[in-house]
Amino acid sequence: MERKNAWNTYEEADLVQVNRIAEQYRQFISDCKTERECAVRIREMAEAAGYVSLEKAVREEGSLQPGDKVYAVHKKKLVILFHIGTEPMERGMNILGAHIDSPRLDIKQNPLYEDGEMALLETHYYGGIKKYQWAAIPLALHGTVVKKDGSTVEIAVGEQPGDPVFGISDLLIHLSSEQLQKKAAVVVEGENLNVIVGSRPLKDTEEKEKIREALLGILKEQYGIEEEDFLSAELEAVPAGAARDFGLDRSMIMGYGQDDRICAFTSLLAQLEVQDPAYTSVCLLTDKEEIGSMGATGMQSRYFENVTAEVMQLSGQYSELALRRCLQNSHMLSSDVSAAFDPNYASAFEKKNTAYLGRGMVFNKYTGSRGKSGSNDACAEYIGQLRGIMDGAGVCWQTAELGKVDQGGGGTIAYITANYGMDVIDSGVALLNMHSPWEVSSKADIYEAYRGYGAFLKARWD
Repeated sequence: MERKNAWNTYEEADLVQVNRIAEQYRQFISDCKTERECAVRIREMAEAAGYVSLEKAVREEGSLQPGDKVYAVHKKKLVILFHIGTEPMERGMNILGAHIDSPRLDIKQNPLYEDGEMALLETHYYGGIKKYQWAAIPLALHGTVVKKDGSTVEIAVGEQPGDPVFGISDLLIHLSSEQLQKKAAVVVEGENLNVIVGSRPLKDTEEKEKIREALLGILKEQYGIEEEDFLSAELEAVPAGAARDFGLDRSMIMGYGQDDRICAFTSLLAQLEVQDPAYTSVCLLTDKEEIGSMGATGMQSRYFENVTAEVMQLSGQYSELALRRCLQNSHMLSSDVSAAFDPNYASAFEKKNTAYLGRGMVFNKYTGSRGKSGSNDACAEYIGQLRGIMDGAGVCWQTAELGKVDQGGGGTIAYITANYGMDVIDSGVALLNMHSPWEVSSKADIYEAYRGYGAFLKARWD
């Protein structure tokens, strides 16, 4: 069954809204290139919409009533928002879950060295990337440096018009005969993803590594940090520059980090705008998905469960059994991106079961790889209910798989929350160039995802 293109359904008033949401999103991903930066902006948007800190509510020993809105931030990288519904939480919640981490290059703890009249920073790539795509493009440095006295320094260099940028060199074509015989996976190897940061030596010094020392002097003068401060820093090299309109018709957006900030932003916007929900609505924006959702800020931690218990306690609804029932009776959209059909690489896709740019938000009954390995496989009854919800709200949507059966695959956080016994399905927005430095999305799909998430949060499951 072929789904309609969302652009063909829009009137002029709809196009105004499409462009409004797209511009808000474009600005969000331009400004927020790390999970920490996302968490800061999300908290600001939540507070502007009337949300209050759960920590404050607990400290003041207040209580939560239907209509109240609270948020929790964990280690400055994971954010959860709750809008308390009129139904008892034991009956379940409507949950939008996405992740705010993206593939990137992390600066190592002992990164700075000098070689060949240049100063460089060693990196360790984060998430699944094609390493060769990160050479010969402008990079920016973002992150936080924590000194041993506990003070912090925030760094973001390479985004403003007057800022310098950084980069990883590539071998010139004239000397590349051996390099070009290698498989793509090793054309550029991980240990060669070293970011060039300077080439000007100190004068009048006996130091052996004059360029390296010059860079340390700049760090000391401009940021007040020493070389050993790299040991307790989280610095990321990311593509420099703002997201841009893509295509002569400006129908698309090209930008870094759309996996999965495109779903995080549209989920957040829907959460902030939902009014008087019957079931408690939740927006869960997590970290570490790109490396298996491990760690204290990943979905495999107990943080979501613990915070839900806190909310139930403040609502006067907590017991261990009630918490278990709440989680099991919940419904969730695990919001992550899907692969858009690419006519340049058509052989990787099965046309009847792939997503297309412009056809609206995507539902993936299962992800995983090959024999659905590692997948949450959503049940037919839940999908039937979602079909009714989306069609009833006039949302353009489509279904897809992640490429041909034996081609590859991928995973999301869906299987983790499904461990509670709740209904979960993967949903999101289709991208071209997924996991590359510059991904491409359709403005229509962004708008339909926002509308679809809003319809889901208002759903009843009686």
